[in-house]
Amino acid sequence: MTRLLSQDQVQNYERDGFVCPIHVLEPGEVSALRGELQAWEQARGAAIDFPEKSKSYLLFNWADQLVHHPKILDAVQDLIGPDILVYHSTLFLKEAHTPAYVRWHQDSTYFYLSPHQHVTAWVALSDATELAGCMRALPGSHRLGAFAHDDKPEPMNMIRRGQGISERFDQETGTAMPVLAGQMSLHHTDLVHASGANDSDDRRIGYAISYVPAHVRPTGHVRPSALCVRGRDHGHFVPEKRLETPLSEQAFAQHGQALALFRSLQDSGFSVTPTQEAP
Repeated sequence: MTRLLSQDQVQNYERDGFVCPIHVLEPGEVSALRGELQAWEQARGAAIDFPEKSKSYLLFNWADQLVHHPKILDAVQDLIGPDILVYHSTLFLKEAHTPAYVRWHQDSTYFYLSPHQHVTAWVALSDATELAGCMRALPGSHRLGAFAHDDKPEPMNMIRRGQGISERFDQETGTAMPVLAGQMSLHHTDLVHASGANDSDDRRIGYAISYVPAHVRPTGHVRPSALCVRGRDHGHFVPEKRLETPLSEQAFAQHGQALALFRSLQDSGFSVTPTQEAP
């Protein structure tokens, strides 16, 4: 028996590589979490950016609450089982009427994990409609294998290194995945997806949380870190500790160490040994 998703939703995920929308946050929760983020931005005088937008759950209460949210974890458990780690997260923020975008890509290409069973929960703190540049996906593409990717860093590309599929798709390709504030989508690590400009009057705020079943292993030259959020840690990653005091010296230290490992893994590339399962 599933915990949150219906059997139809589980089957849709298996068939299409994604499922949405899924209701997980009440309006009061959305308001409080978005308010915390924006209060911090106002205090610093600038919108959130790197490095704080990556692995934000190691710094901020709003992000810690999201990665541990029972409804989010229940839905994720329905797809990958009860032993769950957070491997990475990114806050995707598109200001109103800006051309920020994400190229077509597969997450698995630069996450260096095996087997390919990680699922991303994209949690909306504002409406991510088609007008606002919601995600688009190619249904069933998670079953087509790996596409060739390259790096094309550009100012408005929201993926820092500009990773994307070398083959060209236009932004109208695929199926839109709109979600309203308080809803989320779930997508498979091999799903081909992208997003376009925000032409709406509000910021498009989405927190992408990469969850992996604890039996998944890193396959690169660097052993990255991860946070156990439900069940048992199987010991394949450097363990992260749950945030105690937001924005404290200890929080920034752990955040810096975790990001350094992740960036080092990105820079070192991918290697599969005979004892590991190839993607």
